[in-house]
Order: sequence, then structure tokens, then C-alpha cells
Amino acid sequence: MSSPHQSPEPEPTETVDDLMLHEEEAESSAERTKSSVRELASRIPESLSAIGRDISRTIERAISAKDDYMLAVKVSADAQHKLGQLVQAGVFGTRAEAAAFLIDEGIKTQGPLFERVEQKLAEIERLRAELRGMVGDHKV
Repeated sequence: MSSPHQSPEPEPTETVDDLMLHEEEAESSAERTKSSVRELASRIPESLSAIGRDISRTIERAISAKDDYMLAVKVSADAQHKLGQLVQAGVFGTRAEAAAFLIDEGIKTQGPLFERVEQKLAEIERLRAELRGMVGDHKV
């Protein structure tokens, strides 16, 4: 007889044969795993070599660009499209290179403007120095 406070006895568990690997299947699975590991291991030197080449190229670019400066600018959709066309046509490797070229060319084209700006800046600096001198004369 069982009382309401007693837990029922567990039923005997059956071994589920579907979840167990038989010896032949286990050996086959182990061989597939070994093969996959060998294949991955054989790719490591190639991957490391590619990473090394990428790092070398990046360092070379950084060294050769020591006189270059990064500048973030907003451009219109049309300008971005035109820069993309220059890249797509193979004229430049990147839109940044195309933009840098066009900026340099624009500065060259606007030479007289920049000469005038330089003159005005020199005049402004002369006036500042004059004002500093005036204030310096009245210091106690």
C-alpha cells in the first residue's frame, strides 16, 4: 500500500540505443573530426601569411603618408557619386584619394584667392601686434 506522502517509485529507465554511437560510427566520427582539424590546421600558415602581408601593406601606407592628414568632410550626394565614378573608372583607388586630388586641384585653381587671403592674414597679424604694443605701452 502507498501513502499519499510517499513518492512513487521510479520506473526502470531504458537505454535509448538511438543516441549512442556504435563502435564503427564512433571511429567514423572521430576520423571526420581529425580530418576537419587537419584541414583547418593546414590553412593556418596561409592565413597567417595573408595577415602578415596586410599588416606590412598597412605599415607601408602609414609610413608613406606621414605628410598626409586625415580630414572628415561632408559632401553632397552628387559629389559622392562623382568621386565613386572616379574610383569605379580606376582613376583612383579610393574616394578619399579622388577627393584629395580634387581639393589640391581646386586650391591650385584658386591661387589668386589664397594669395589675397595670405595678405589679409598678414595684415591682421600686423594689426594685432600693433594693438599688443599699444597695450604694453600703457601697462604699469
